[in-house]
Amino acid sequence: MESSRIALPIGTALDRFIKNNQEQFQYASGELSQLLRDIALASKVVNREVNKAGLIDIMGAMGTQNTAGDQQQKLDVLANIRFTRALTKGGEACAVISEESETYVDLNNDGKYVIAIDPLDGSSNIDVNVSIGTIFSIYRRKSPIGKSISEADILQKGEEQVAAGYILYGSSTMLVFTTGFGVNGFTYEPSLGEYVLSHPHMEMPKDGKIYSINEGSANSFSDPVKKYIQYCKDNNYTARYIGSLVADFHRNLLKGGIYIYPATAKDPKGKLRLMYECNALAFIAEQAGGRGTDGKGRILEIQPTALHQRTPFYVGSESMVTKAESF
Repeated sequence: MESSRIALPIGTALDRFIKNNQEQFQYASGELSQLLRDIALASKVVNREVNKAGLIDIMGAMGTQNTAGDQQQKLDVLANIRFTRALTKGGEACAVISEESETYVDLNNDGKYVIAIDPLDGSSNIDVNVSIGTIFSIYRRKSPIGKSISEADILQKGEEQVAAGYILYGSSTMLVFTTGFGVNGFTYEPSLGEYVLSHPHMEMPKDGKIYSINEGSANSFSDPVKKYIQYCKDNNYTARYIGSLVADFHRNLLKGGIYIYPATAKDPKGKLRLMYECNALAFIAEQAGGRGTDGKGRILEIQPTALHQRTPFYVGSESMVTKAESF
């Protein structure tokens, strides 16, 4: 983890932050900076839709399932359209991998970057007004510019990310991202229509007392996972589980803790998706001083073999993840 080279005060607008830290953006010729602006713009539109969801007919299920087998919500589909449209118009992305699309979306052969995105994480919480989020990863394409994209462009390891982040739509809306030089958080100021720096140089506490896991599935956990959960209880840890990955991760990033979605009898390979959920959050965790693993090894070293590949996921404070692995 490396901290920002240029210290900017709290309240700095996102565009100014990007401009003043341009040297931190790999291959800094403006495209990656523009991608982050495109994602930020789309998130403002999605934030507007989320905030008025109860007033117009965009709550509830679509009556269809996405490729992961999850029930699609109306806001899932809307968010996917908004982000894909923004990335298409921006022109910097050659392809988008989305939870809501069966295959990748081919955008522009002249684009230099591949975007992996979960447009709206935590769909089950939409109708009950609980925090939800967007998760994204940015990879640099490997094939020549102007040529058709290849599998090598799409199925990249997490350690090849050049940037990753998430947007949390909660009591306030936040954009948190890393380009490999530490983690910074920006809060949306709706009266200005701007993201402003609110959490510079975010660092995850090395240890914590919060564990986040769906204990309703405990009967189908493996014995090592059950033993670790018992260890947490024996040490008077606090159980906190929202059911929105972004919200649970964000809390543990700030306060210290571990998020666990293990393999279960129902989902023997885990439920969370490697490409557009786990890789991004593992990258952010590492940049903030934490760890992300599948219980056996580093998440970012897993070579994906499919767009919607699943994995068990353990992410959070370094000492807590290390202890969980020891079980």
